[in-house]
Amino acid sequence: MASLLISLKTLYIVLMCIMAVAIAYTLVIDGDSSCFDLSARWTIVAVTDFLVFMVLIVAWYFYKESSWIKRIVFIIMIFWCGSVVTCGYISMLLFKLPPEESLKDALYFVLPKHQNRDVTGHTIRSSVVTAKVIVTAIGCCMLGVTIYAYIIDGFPFFVEVLTPCTITALTDVYIHIVVFSVWIAYKESSWISALFWILLLVCFSSIAICIYIVRELFYLSPGQPISLILFNNSNRDMSSSDPLLIVRSDV
Repeated sequence: MASLLISLKTLYIVLMCIMAVAIAYTLVIDGDSSCFDLSARWTIVAVTDFLVFMVLIVAWYFYKESSWIKRIVFIIMIFWCGSVVTCGYISMLLFKLPPEESLKDALYFVLPKHQNRDVTGHTIRSSVVTAKVIVTAIGCCMLGVTIYAYIIDGFPFFVEVLTPCTITALTDVYIHIVVFSVWIAYKESSWISALFWILLLVCFSSIAICIYIVRELFYLSPGQPISLILFNNSNRDMSSSDPLLIVRSDV
């Protein structure tokens, strides 16, 4: 477990640095002007893909952090810096893990919030259904934007697509693909299943992750909290009663 924790810390720091370089490249070359060229349809696809990942990460952050000031600051920062903020935040959580947690299962203690829970049954039932609808709608929106770009411009394999904004957006998207791949590898009990979903994620990006999340939501009963989709099957039962997750409030 110690070697896994070191590997995760190194991975997220490296990804954060890569994205920081990509952002600097875009700002030096043309600022963000190419991001607003509505005629560059595949650039719009890349930016939309980026925004879908942002929405999913922000939803997790809203679950993790209860302070609205932190939430607003996080939204502003992640919109402008993307996966720099995602990887930086995850790295911070990993470095803040105490020894008793880091030697057990780092992701199990990083993913959930660490505070007392006060959620009513009505809210839980409504939120599960709402989450299914929202994530499905987001996935369909991304699919529609991709199909439209394909119909109008064909395959995106031409040099004109690679504007500085597109390169940066794609870099951010694939960094988030790595982030979500780590989560999928943690969740899936079979390496075959994990590789299958990771391959879909690499090929179809945010469309695939929306399908995966909706699939996980359908595994939940109406009386279960959405947060259970964060865990793998072996940890779901423990998550509701683990004192390390309920008592601590410093993360």
